[in-house]
Amino acid sequence: MDFSRFLSKQKVILLDGAMGTQLDKLGLMSRGGNNLDNPQVVLQIHREYAQSGCHALTTNTLTMNRIYIETHNVGVSVRKVNRAGAELARQAADKGQYVLGDISSTGQLLEPYGTYAESQFYDAFTEQAGVLAESGVDGFIIETMIDLREALCAVRACKQNFSLPVIASIAFAGEKNGGRTVMGNSAQDCARSLADAGANAVGANCGDLDPFQMAAVVSILHQAVSMPILAQPNAGRPRLVENTTVFDMSPAEFAKGIEKCLQAGASIVGGCCGTTPEHIRAVAELIAKRG
Repeated sequence: MDFSRFLSKQKVILLDGAMGTQLDKLGLMSRGGNNLDNPQVVLQIHREYAQSGCHALTTNTLTMNRIYIETHNVGVSVRKVNRAGAELARQAADKGQYVLGDISSTGQLLEPYGTYAESQFYDAFTEQAGVLAESGVDGFIIETMIDLREALCAVRACKQNFSLPVIASIAFAGEKNGGRTVMGNSAQDCARSLADAGANAVGANCGDLDPFQMAAVVSILHQAVSMPILAQPNAGRPRLVENTTVFDMSPAEFAKGIEKCLQAGASIVGGCCGTTPEHIRAVAELIAKRG
């Protein structure tokens, strides 16, 4: 079954958890660059998630678009790093598990707040999505977007140039006042605009919300559109401890928060910053008990 059909038919879909914070624990701060510099480490993290009971793995390609790579001096080839990311996830995936090509922010702002035009963002996302599609991903997940306009550029780049399904996810700064991004976009506006742009599923990930707070945003998204809703919260709200960002919600408590998200209308769940294979395993057990 291709991922489009799976997305429409499966009652609850479980994605994997964090890659970045797992790499950080090992001192490998270059994130996507590890696909080329430390592929065996990335592969092992993918394998641990594959064994945790998830339905899909997410490529380690979060911000590996040309604009981010060049403006942050990452020093990798767009083609090589994204191809390697897709191949590593595919290598780790068990039979029946899907691979989603991960796309996120350019790290820059659109005019008038920044110097970039929407066409430049669109081209960068089209290039990255093209490499991921050529490398055999089953769909795209556009995530951790704080600006609705940038998210729309990414969704259009994927939907207008490729036939794969797209999950589009926004990072919300708060759950009050209709759920808002740091740019002021409301959850309702995000859901409807992303759906109109062609997204096959919409949702929330990361941000400054714990899983229980994210459930409130999920409820807004669920009421705004008729499509699968994603919830991928962090392992609690981030805390700064001795100049280190810490996410310390236990797998059991995280699973309780995911249950609230499911009750609020989510049908795709997973983990973002601070989550581990143990967190995903706890959610897999929850889903199994729900039947």
